[in-house]
Amino acid sequence: MSKRLFLGACAAALMLANSLFAADATPKTVIHVISIKWKADATPAQIDKAIKGAEALPSEYRGIVRVWTKPIKKQLPEGYNHVIVMEFASEDALKDYAGSAAQKKWYEAYMSIREESRTSDITN
Repeated sequence: MSKRLFLGACAAALMLANSLFAADATPKTVIHVISIKWKADATPAQIDKAIKGAEALPSEYRGIVRVWTKPIKKQLPEGYNHVIVMEFASEDALKDYAGSAAQKKWYEAYMSIREESRTSDITN
């Protein structure tokens, strides 16, 4: 095999391998973003309890991979003052979370002090 043919074959193999690895690197998780407007009479202790409850969700529900609760920058609608982000293992994990025991447990602390919220779900 000539050197030129060998190098061409190597380049083609590398391009194929790169495209296969890139496809595998695309996450299939779902990012669930919750923008929250707390009730006016919600106390800091109640808000803290709701946030800590969200942080505990990965240990309560195996379909939740991670939870973020400390925003660095927020661009929220008027009156909204917090963001919680949950990463679900898949779209099915997000769907199955609705009505689950873990959601119900978290809602005990969260729903009573939440005036309203907006959610966005994002995946690849």
